[in-house]
Amino acid sequence: MKNKITVTATINATAKKVWDYYTIPAHITQWNFADANWHCPSATNDMKVGGTYLARMEAKDGSSGFDFKAIYDEIKMGESFSYSFSDRTVAVEIKGLGKQTEITVAFDAENENPVEMQRQGWQAILNNFKAYTETH
Repeated sequence: MKNKITVTATINATAKKVWDYYTIPAHITQWNFADANWHCPSATNDMKVGGTYLARMEAKDGSSGFDFKAIYDEIKMGESFSYSFSDRTVAVEIKGLGKQTEITVAFDAENENPVEMQRQGWQAILNNFKAYTETH
């Protein structure tokens, strides 16, 4: 059994806005990085079961980068989705709380980096998402 890591944020925005900003590529490129020295220059999202999510992650200085590619397993439009990449899975839940929305991301830990480092990285991305969504 894999070790699951969960990160969460409460966003001051409607569930629809949170869903849209989390899934539309033009928005994904604005928040999808854990550190200010990195960016996400491109993203595509074919949001259907079997569809592909692809985000290019790069250091701004060009020293490194990678493609994050995943395939959707389940989708409940406006509410939740899950996807797989390599031998890992991620589940995202978006829960409207009136004028606020809670987003929870649960993912399988990988074996190369410490669990706490992974949690901090994914939480940093979610914090970027929160900041972007609340100010745009």
